[in-house]
Amino acid sequence: MRVWLITGLILFLSLSLRAQAEAKFSISGTISSAENGEALIGAPVFIQAINNGTNANEYGYYSISLPAGEYEVVYSYIGFEKQTVHIVLNENIRKDIELKVSNSTLDEVTITAEKKDKNVEQVQMSVEKMSIEKIKKIPAFMGEVDLIKAIQLLPGVQTSGEGSSGMYVRGGNVDQNLILLDEAPVYNASHLLGIFSVFNADAIKDVELYKGGIPANFGGRLSSVLDIRMKEGNNKRLSATGGVGTVSSRLTIEAPIVKDKGSFIISARRTYADVFLKLSKKEEIKSSKLYFYDLNLKSNYKINNDNRLYMSGYFGRDVSKFGGDFGINWGNATGSLRWNHIFGEKLFSNVTLVYSNFDYFLGSNEGVDAFSWKSNIKDASAKLDFNFFANPNNNIKFGYHFIHHTFVPGIVKAPGEEGIVTGLELENKTALEHGLYVSNKHRLNNRFSMTYGVRYSLFQNIGKASVYNYDEQHQLTDTTVYAKGEIFNNDGGLEPRLGMKYTLTESSSVKLSYNRMRQYIQLASNGTSSSPFDIWFPASQRVKAQVVDQLAIGYFKNFKENKYETSVELYYKKGSNAIDFKDHAQLFLNPRLEGELRFGSSTAYGLELLLKKSQGKFSGFISYTLARVEKKIGEINNGETYLAHYDRTHDIAVVTSFEISKKWSVGANWIYQSGRAVTVPTGRFVYGGTVIPVYSDRNDARLPAYHRLDFAATLVPKHDSEKRFKGEWVFSIYNVYARKNAYSINFVTDDENPNLTYAEKTYLFSIIPAITYNFKF
Repeated sequence: MRVWLITGLILFLSLSLRAQAEAKFSISGTISSAENGEALIGAPVFIQAINNGTNANEYGYYSISLPAGEYEVVYSYIGFEKQTVHIVLNENIRKDIELKVSNSTLDEVTITAEKKDKNVEQVQMSVEKMSIEKIKKIPAFMGEVDLIKAIQLLPGVQTSGEGSSGMYVRGGNVDQNLILLDEAPVYNASHLLGIFSVFNADAIKDVELYKGGIPANFGGRLSSVLDIRMKEGNNKRLSATGGVGTVSSRLTIEAPIVKDKGSFIISARRTYADVFLKLSKKEEIKSSKLYFYDLNLKSNYKINNDNRLYMSGYFGRDVSKFGGDFGINWGNATGSLRWNHIFGEKLFSNVTLVYSNFDYFLGSNEGVDAFSWKSNIKDASAKLDFNFFANPNNNIKFGYHFIHHTFVPGIVKAPGEEGIVTGLELENKTALEHGLYVSNKHRLNNRFSMTYGVRYSLFQNIGKASVYNYDEQHQLTDTTVYAKGEIFNNDGGLEPRLGMKYTLTESSSVKLSYNRMRQYIQLASNGTSSSPFDIWFPASQRVKAQVVDQLAIGYFKNFKENKYETSVELYYKKGSNAIDFKDHAQLFLNPRLEGELRFGSSTAYGLELLLKKSQGKFSGFISYTLARVEKKIGEINNGETYLAHYDRTHDIAVVTSFEISKKWSVGANWIYQSGRAVTVPTGRFVYGGTVIPVYSDRNDARLPAYHRLDFAATLVPKHDSEKRFKGEWVFSIYNVYARKNAYSINFVTDDENPNLTYAEKTYLFSIIPAITYNFKF
């Protein structure tokens, strides 16, 4: 079946390409910014004579094949002046383009003319792209611009509550999102247990979220892909940006290595709460530590027109130490080395080597209670990706990905008697993950376009390993030991992908998408939100790969010459081998974790509405999500269907920005969410003098609804146009009307009257003002 499917796809591609055989010559090159040399991802290239064109890829490279003749080629990008080039095509032509940033006095329609209907015309649906400049205008907690918090405002994306950087996308859990930073996976994207995310906006160039119709070159997660690209560095001149805020300061420096050939960027951010702790007169406070930092590094060098190298890295860490004894720290380290090579004019290749490590530490130096606990997950991977610009109607991608996973679930050490160190070391686990894919973006005519492809993924468990075997009642029966390097389990399958777009009018279209996703690694967590101390573990002989099929349909319509964009999307997801934990599961340092798991099915469905205005002094969007997430697992909730703990029926976000003048602009956002599903006590009884609560069905109740209003005002003082230095002040208020949103509700027995139980609400934040000063030169 697999061979026939892949063979059929290749045959279909061959016939499609043969039908376009009259194309003889190619126009190819790169599209970048004239101001700093940054590649313009996805920049449109439009050929007026054929009313068609192509787009630059992730590295700014484009190629289009046409019959011999004369053509007017239009290059454009949002926020840049379009450039029209007359080309006489009688041979293959290399044309590198640098677009100039639009003057603010230019008519806004000119600025966005070539991409104003992209949401209607592109085949891809269920994808959201947010510019960093738009994200920076959204009011932020304590003035810290937060990419993840901005993403959480989009339709179909929900959060577990206040102070969380976890994302629940279309009914998926937080571990079902693939977060990539320059193609390296980031396993924990939060600082301060979720209050801030790890991404420094000053170092980021492009952010794209795929919720459905996920392209075949992505795999390994069920729900979404968040593809984040770092800036490449200014290859024209030295420049810097930075800011001083309420909780942190940051600085970014960019400069050429060789002008117009290579550049680098260094971006750093650090909080400084620990600086003020040293001012305390109390020694235990003075010796405490509380901070996080981020360091982004990237360089690139153009060897020649056909070869370019990129090297990037991210290093971030949270450090908390209390009274000089008890300490917690965790962090991510990622690295990517990429080589772009162009074969001829039509074939673009990218070879990537990736390293990613997430680790955490928990420990105490306090006497007989001293201990240390370490854990981490580490990936080493290689990717080989090709992009074949066959002709104006076919853009083919294919490649192979390989990942070597190492799981270190826990190493615990503590002093024993007579100074002897005792400890517990859970067995490390190792696995290989493979992905082979091919896809085509196919334009059949002026109205109908498709994307179709298939991915084959394979997961292999490798020894050395001791595998615990369980019977149907989940009782341990025996143990099987595998030698080092022995492959003892294979799990894999096909993942078809399909997207279709039919244009109804110049301003409206309908779209359909289907994708199957497989996930082989997952997170063990009993909490309602992710934390650094959750444990990643792999699929195995007992834990089969989770599989989700998603079908989505959407209607897209623009109004008033594309000033207003609207969309309506419906989705339905069905999952098999869904995982949940039995009641009272023991996850902490449990070598037999798989025995705590239960398996079944999941269902998620919903409606997403979006109204967006991107042009003019007043801009923003309104998003609404109506959703439901259900699980059915035999040994949980008496085998009856129950809601996932992250289920929220309604989710509304209103985000606005208004430019009052050249000096002042304001922004506000209002958020409303239904309370998340929880399990609560509904009664109690007394047994042997002990009060024992009786609980509802799993997740059968809800916390109170969550809502808040945020506001920000930006002041740009008048600057001398001759000077490069520019600054701005940002004044923000988080939770303007001081809503005390419930983070959790606990049921407590009254100390004076044991027969009385009352609910106790815990909340994190009330109203929080902040001031930030940003600068650039």
